[in-house]
Amino acid sequence: MNRKYFAAAATILAVAFAVLWIAFGLNGAQSTFSFAETNETQACEKTVYLTFDDGPSDRITPKILDILDDEGVKATFFIIGQQAERRDYIIKREAESGHTVAVHSYTHNYSDIYSSPKKLIADIDKCNALIEKITGRRSQVYRFPGGSYGLKSELISAVTDHGMRYVDWNASTRDAEWGVSGADTLYNNAVSTSANRDNVVLLSHDSTNKTSTPEATRRLIKYYKENGYSFGTF
Repeated sequence: MNRKYFAAAATILAVAFAVLWIAFGLNGAQSTFSFAETNETQACEKTVYLTFDDGPSDRITPKILDILDDEGVKATFFIIGQQAERRDYIIKREAESGHTVAVHSYTHNYSDIYSSPKKLIADIDKCNALIEKITGRRSQVYRFPGGSYGLKSELISAVTDHGMRYVDWNASTRDAEWGVSGADTLYNNAVSTSANRDNVVLLSHDSTNKTSTPEATRRLIKYYKENGYSFGTF
């Protein structure tokens, strides 16, 4: 009786963990392409969407922009408003270079912005007002800090009801994880998490301490080009 009980309990726990692994991206790479729409032509091809969170920074973002210019590739930058306040010249460069400047957050303060739908929308609007002030146009694209997985449905509905499209990710350099350093590690993480995907939404960061991300980005652009991917933006 006890042996059967423990066997059944173990099976239930294993199934529950597997469901959580798939649903909430506990493997470090989100499992869905997200709610964002893509260009029909791009959707028919192998396409990689390079996305960068938590910038702009004086130290890292310009290096990434130089690489993107050199390679003729466009990307999507999910910005933090507080970071952009003193770095409007970087946001202008992103927009003028044809990259997408999108909303990540104004404060990136989880406990505040996720405390209510009203607080979340206020944070989005404050960041978007800054984007409009710098670039002349508002963004309709959003990335939830930490991704949309596990958030209350009322928060997600508030964003879509506000006319925003949100973007998660299905591959990552994992450059935000503790102890991760070196372009080799970031490159290998991206290659392994994007393996066998025709549409790749790659998560990286351009905040000031991501010193290995620019070089990893250069190598990854070469990798995706050699493997027949085109590059899209949201």
